[in-house]
Amino acid sequence: MVAIVDYGVGNLFSLKSSLEAIGASAFVTSDEKEIKNADKIILPGVGAFGDAAEKLRSSGLGEVVVSEAKKGKPIMGICLGMQLLFDKSYEYGEHEGLGLIRGEIRPISEVIANDLKIPHIGWNALDFVGEKSRIFKYISNGDFVYFVHSYYGAQCDDVIATSEYSAPLTAAVESGNVFGCQFHPEKSGNVGLNILRAFCEL
Repeated sequence: MVAIVDYGVGNLFSLKSSLEAIGASAFVTSDEKEIKNADKIILPGVGAFGDAAEKLRSSGLGEVVVSEAKKGKPIMGICLGMQLLFDKSYEYGEHEGLGLIRGEIRPISEVIANDLKIPHIGWNALDFVGEKSRIFKYISNGDFVYFVHSYYGAQCDDVIATSEYSAPLTAAVESGNVFGCQFHPEKSGNVGLNILRAFCEL
C-alpha cells in the first residue's frame, strides 16, 4: 500500500492513477494513522516551498513523514515534494525543509544560461550519477522525463541523476530509504511508470 500524502498541495489523483496503472495499491490521505500503516509514502507537491512547508508543519504531516523515514520506510518526494525533503530552501526568503536530504534548494537562474526560459518546462534526459539507483532499475541512462521547475537541489551529496539545462541540474536524489525526483514520473510516460514501479518494489 502506497500512501500519497495530501497536505493541500499536489497533483494527487494523476499520481494515484499512474500507480494504479502499474498495479500498485495507492490511496490519497491526510490521515496520520493511514500514513503510518502504509508500506511506502509519496510526498507530492506543486507551488511555493514556503507555503507547502507551512502546511506540512501545521498539519503535523511533516513530522509523520520524517518519523516514518527514520524507521526505514521508503519515501519518495516528487517535484516540490522532493525539494521539501532538503534542509532548506531560498525560494522567496529562507525556509526550513524536512532535513531528510542534505542540501538546499536554490534558483536555477543562478546556474543556467541567461537566455533560457524559467521555469524549466519540458522533456530532458536523465544522466545517472554514480552507481545506478534502485529506482532506475527498469530505465536506462539518457531516458527522458518531464520537468516543471524554477528551483533545484544544490550542495547535495545524494544526487543520483542530473539533467542538462545549460548546466547539470539535480534531477533525482537518494539517501538510504529516502528518494526524490525533481521531474514528474506521473507525467513521464513509460519511463516514469517504470520509476514508480521500481519504487513500489522496494
